[in-house]
Amino acid sequence: MTTLSARLSDSDETHGSHGAASPLIGFIGPGGDTQPLSAHAFGSKAAQLWRMNALGLNVPPAFVLSTALCGKAHAEKRIGALLEQGIAYLERVTARGFGDRRRPLLVSVRSGAEKSMPGMLETVLDVGMTAATTRGLMRLYGNPRLAADCRRRFIEGYCEVVAGLPRGPFEDVLRAVQTAEDVTSDRELDPEALDRLAGLYLNLARDRFGTAIPEEPMDQLRAAAEAVFRSWDAPKAQDYRRLNHLEDLSGTAVTVQAMVFGNASARSGSGVAFSRDPATGAPGLYADMLFEAQGEDVVSGRRQPVGLGRLEAMLPDVATQLADGVGALEAAYRDVQDVEFTFEDGRLFFLQTRSAKRTPRAALKIAVDLVAEGVRTEAEGLALLDGIDLSQVGTTRFTGTAEVAARGVAASPGTVSGRIAFDGEAAKRLSEGGEPVILVRPDVATDDIAGMALAAGVLTRVGGRTAHAAVVARQLGRVCVVGCAALAIDLDSRSARLGPAEVREGDWVSLDGDEGTVFVGRRESVVDRPEADLATVAGWTARAR
Repeated sequence: MTTLSARLSDSDETHGSHGAASPLIGFIGPGGDTQPLSAHAFGSKAAQLWRMNALGLNVPPAFVLSTALCGKAHAEKRIGALLEQGIAYLERVTARGFGDRRRPLLVSVRSGAEKSMPGMLETVLDVGMTAATTRGLMRLYGNPRLAADCRRRFIEGYCEVVAGLPRGPFEDVLRAVQTAEDVTSDRELDPEALDRLAGLYLNLARDRFGTAIPEEPMDQLRAAAEAVFRSWDAPKAQDYRRLNHLEDLSGTAVTVQAMVFGNASARSGSGVAFSRDPATGAPGLYADMLFEAQGEDVVSGRRQPVGLGRLEAMLPDVATQLADGVGALEAAYRDVQDVEFTFEDGRLFFLQTRSAKRTPRAALKIAVDLVAEGVRTEAEGLALLDGIDLSQVGTTRFTGTAEVAARGVAASPGTVSGRIAFDGEAAKRLSEGGEPVILVRPDVATDDIAGMALAAGVLTRVGGRTAHAAVVARQLGRVCVVGCAALAIDLDSRSARLGPAEVREGDWVSLDGDEGTVFVGRRESVVDRPEADLATVAGWTARAR
């Protein structure tokens, strides 16, 4: 294992306990930066990691490469040396070695712009997994399944994010292995099956696509960091910045953080929590999580999460620590927080916090409540409502009665009727006729943002309220119902079943994003206005004049 001093001796671009961050690299954790990291220079994610660490929350150590390196040709020569410096820091504070055969260090490589862009930029997890470190991780944890699972997860992530390979062929291989093992989920695969799956992935990448996965950890890290920087210019990221008027942002940072393993055991998992309901603004902790899972399993929306009650029943101490930590973050930021967390063998880690994206209706209630609680002044309450057209804020509800065709999870409030579109192209075609469109998908990846922007509502078969797509739907003000198990889509015939009913692309359906219900056909809606909250804000405005 290379020592920190040896790794740092060749450059003055670093720091540690000396104080302010250098222009190009920052450190979070023991012996790291003593002054806050700038969101402009190091991205909001790293800036908030630094603050969470300063607040005393349990944060895995990390280093971050500056936004100044994003998209700059002259910076490419410096990235390798900066990564060496950062890895040396992580090796020292974790007492593990990157590529070590006995105590391997694995890292996540994540994006982070100055303004949050949920799910629009890329992440690569489990970087550092090789044949040798797979054996080392197995010995270190005494858990063959954890090691095999991390290996196949890394190969999946590298192929999709770094190599840019299509996900479909790899999903086909996964389904074939599940069928051969007579299981329905990757969570049921044993270590031997996961090892075989990893080998099939490697063969597929090499034989069909000509892609070789590096066995040298530093090569993996360099490629992952460059892929995250490249993701700044991906179409979905450009669409998001355009839709949210963020064209002036300079680029993304790259945060490299020591991995913690939500897939380590039955007492491990990952999740996302909100300090208040981001759809309605109602007070109280809300969380989605998955046991024996890594964070991308939750935010991708590809798996159905469980709620806070399950964590309280299984690991009450972790649930209490989570509630306390999220409460402390809301108190520190004086705003509703969206918090990502992982627990490994019953030990809780905080991985991210940011001000929660919220619906206009939720924004109004949150602003009124924060002022009433004495957390914010009236002027600050008005600032929280900047850019929101209060004349359009209201709660829509269907009139009359109708038979419910299917039920899901209410993810973004309101009611809407529209024509079914099964993809972004169909959404564009149908919306050109001037009628509202409902985007209906098995799951919604953030790649679908263009289709979501055209749609009036979103319906998915799997996913939870905290998935990135649900977060974006709320921000865009789209009605959203997720986790609708009674939805079965047949893309070949461009049709779907909603419980007992069969519908085709272009047919009308209606969504209730407050109740999580789905109806076949069109329904009429009325709007209820939150008059009391609007009157409160009108009073603030009058007193501010």
